[in-house]
Amino acid sequence: MEKNQNSLKKNSIFSLMSLFFQSGYSAVLGLVANLILTIVLAPEIFGIYILTLSIISFLNYFSDIGLAASLVQKKDITSDDIRTTFTVQQILIVTLITIGFILTPYVRSFYDLPYEAIYLYWALLIAFFLSSLKTIPSIQLERHIQFQKIVFVQIVENTVFYISVSLLALNNMGLVSFVYAVLIRALTGTILIYSISFWMPKIGISRKSLKKLLSFGIPYQTNTLLALFKDDMIMLFLGKTLGLEALGYIGWAKRWAEAPIRIIMDNVSRILFPIFSRIQSEKERVAQLLEKIIRYQTMILAPTFVGMALLMNRFVELVPKYSKWEPALPIFYLILISAFLSSYSSPFINLFNALGKVKISFKFMVYWTAMSWILIPFLTSLYGIIGFPISLIILSLTFIVILFVAKKNITFAFIQQIYPGIVASTFMGLIVYIALYQPNSWIQFGFSIITGAVAYVLILYVVFKINIMKEVHSFFKYD
Repeated sequence: MEKNQNSLKKNSIFSLMSLFFQSGYSAVLGLVANLILTIVLAPEIFGIYILTLSIISFLNYFSDIGLAASLVQKKDITSDDIRTTFTVQQILIVTLITIGFILTPYVRSFYDLPYEAIYLYWALLIAFFLSSLKTIPSIQLERHIQFQKIVFVQIVENTVFYISVSLLALNNMGLVSFVYAVLIRALTGTILIYSISFWMPKIGISRKSLKKLLSFGIPYQTNTLLALFKDDMIMLFLGKTLGLEALGYIGWAKRWAEAPIRIIMDNVSRILFPIFSRIQSEKERVAQLLEKIIRYQTMILAPTFVGMALLMNRFVELVPKYSKWEPALPIFYLILISAFLSSYSSPFINLFNALGKVKISFKFMVYWTAMSWILIPFLTSLYGIIGFPISLIILSLTFIVILFVAKKNITFAFIQQIYPGIVASTFMGLIVYIALYQPNSWIQFGFSIITGAVAYVLILYVVFKINIMKEVHSFFKYD
């Protein structure tokens, strides 16, 4: 038993570190690519890309009906489970892609898209199919908590995509840059993951396996459907209501403001689900892990968001041709707030799912979805483009209710875990604000970042007696 726990711990930590490395690498690469694209491309072109991705996300929901998550959550799986999942998924995907191609003229007419946008739409449909072929090999790796191998594939995919799209955009290929980059990425990732975790596709459906998989999969996927309507369908609504240029501003603000969440919490959530599933009967270990996640995410996210809020306007001024994104800054600031507050919901939603309490997650998703479609259209009609981020802040406050519900299932401390990071970040923000009273330049920009980082570490150490190096070491000892 102890050997299995140590093995789980070792694989979990190695996988999490691999995910963070991949995110860090991709973040730097993505930052460079995003800078190039948002300098070269107009906001409306960026809006088209955001819109098209949302359409594909809508199709992606119906491609799985929760079977993949069932394979990860299920304690033991059989060859019938794997074969059934693959077969059902492919039937759904081929059907969806066919419908997607048939609807092409309607999509173009509805959003008044240029013809190049249709090529991107088709490329994403093809990539959608290729991505589905990666499901079973990825699940095999996830079940063994070998995310480092999945990470390697993602690193190669991101490298190929970002380099391709950047070089093509610099060669004045505009929206077509995304078309080639998307296809190259999809082909590369599919070939690579089969070389690492080979699985010979097999066709067949077992009614017994399908019934068991759907018993978890359908409630789980229902949450995904609600998330789809809450996020991607809202993007489609905003694209039609506010226009593609406004959607470009929203997409730019969301990408920058939510970057820390994508890098940190998405990876933590991804690894938490299988870990919580394995230790779900050990309430004390679950509580310890929860507290450490809350503590560390606050210590990382709080100073990051404070720094971004203070420095983004200077960044927009310094980057050539970036002044066109100034209208998006108010949206960016508000989404920063909502992103930080909503980050506290993620660990607990994963906890509920791993403990088999999918109904709790489902109720929250119903609330978020319903309120999104009430608040966003209403506030958008009142305040225009700024109504969207205001709605996000209101919705993010739900984390307070989630905490109370979680405490009924697991006993854990919350305020004690977030207090040091938030207080230290506040004082760090004051120091950075003072440091910014100089002529704007890259030297001053870099100096402000270094000053803030040093101040934050010193405040934690002097005021709260928190040694960052010891905290990092402590992370590896959650059991």
